[in-house]
Amino acid sequence: MSAEIQLNDKIYWIGVNDRQTALFEELWPIPNGVAYNSYMILDDKVAVIDAVKDISMDRYLEKIRSLLADRRKIDYLIINHIEPDHSGGIKILREAFPDMEIVGNKKTLDLLTHFYGIKDNVRQVEDGEILDLGTCRLKFFLTPMVHWPETMMTYEETHKVLFSGDAFGGFGSLDDGIFDDELRDLQYHEAEMLRYFTNVIAKYSVMVQKAITKIKDLDIAMVASTHGPVWRSSPRHAIELYDKWSRQEAEDGVVIVYASMYGNTEKMMEAISRSLTAEMTGPLRVHNVSRSHPSYILADIWRYRAIVLGSPTYNMGLFPLMDHLLRLLENKGLKDRIVGIFGSYGWSGGAIKELTDFAGRMKWQLTEPVIEVNCSPTDEDLNNCTRLGMNIVQRLRT
Repeated sequence: MSAEIQLNDKIYWIGVNDRQTALFEELWPIPNGVAYNSYMILDDKVAVIDAVKDISMDRYLEKIRSLLADRRKIDYLIINHIEPDHSGGIKILREAFPDMEIVGNKKTLDLLTHFYGIKDNVRQVEDGEILDLGTCRLKFFLTPMVHWPETMMTYEETHKVLFSGDAFGGFGSLDDGIFDDELRDLQYHEAEMLRYFTNVIAKYSVMVQKAITKIKDLDIAMVASTHGPVWRSSPRHAIELYDKWSRQEAEDGVVIVYASMYGNTEKMMEAISRSLTAEMTGPLRVHNVSRSHPSYILADIWRYRAIVLGSPTYNMGLFPLMDHLLRLLENKGLKDRIVGIFGSYGWSGGAIKELTDFAGRMKWQLTEPVIEVNCSPTDEDLNNCTRLGMNIVQRLRT
């Protein structure tokens, strides 16, 4: 991919693709990589919008130097978000361009000191403040807790480009272009946006809503986030996706998530699945927690209205991987879901109580029957599984 990718006559994409990191934040799988988007504005003054992770600095500096004339320097580095996947290269960048002024809000500059020991040649900006580069004018919008306390967005008023930080971003490297209208599989990138949102941003949905409200009256021609595509053809679409997800709106569909040690809970899952398939018209997703990473399960649960949870009892409690998933869901605060519960036990119960307690804490709509099987399901148990599937479909129809 060329170093010089123009967003317009003044602004360039100078980001890099990371295809080496296996786990984003050492938690979430990124089998198809991730992009760290950075941007350069060449005006009377030169500004870089956000940096990149330190593992990518060689390629990054090459791109910067290829755009700068021999005698030009970087005047400003704007930090929308100081998490190290965007700021890890700052010390190297400062060494290469020692006169560069680092621009951020108060919380950003505090974290800049704690992360990198940088205190000099910095500029603190306030909400609504404007930095004039010549033709381009940068206006700063503080959007805290999307998803760190210092996060902000920068709006370039002349060309109407919103540099949105992590908001409206997604997983996936940008292999066949950076713009939404040139990507061959935009549906894939939208799915990776959902996975990024649910894995990283979703806990702060209320703050995402506040940020969207703050920028709602801006005339936005392009959304340029720090991860994922640059939206120039449908910039409002990217915002609308985050708006929908942060309002926790769901589509009609069912996600079955189960664990099974010796096949008995799996028999129950199959009966429920057959019942759902026979009755419903929407999508059905099935995840075995021992095989599906929570990253993908969370995305499906966020997307669809009904969830069916099944677990055997393990040491008088939930199967450990199911317990981990429920802790993630509780942490993210997902609301307004239909839920069904099933499980099995041998010498002691416990899983069903924990699943039921979880549904109660989440205030989800519990669908009867709750099915608890001793060892192996009987015909009556399997009939109850069928009934559970039918009842969930009925709830989806109301």
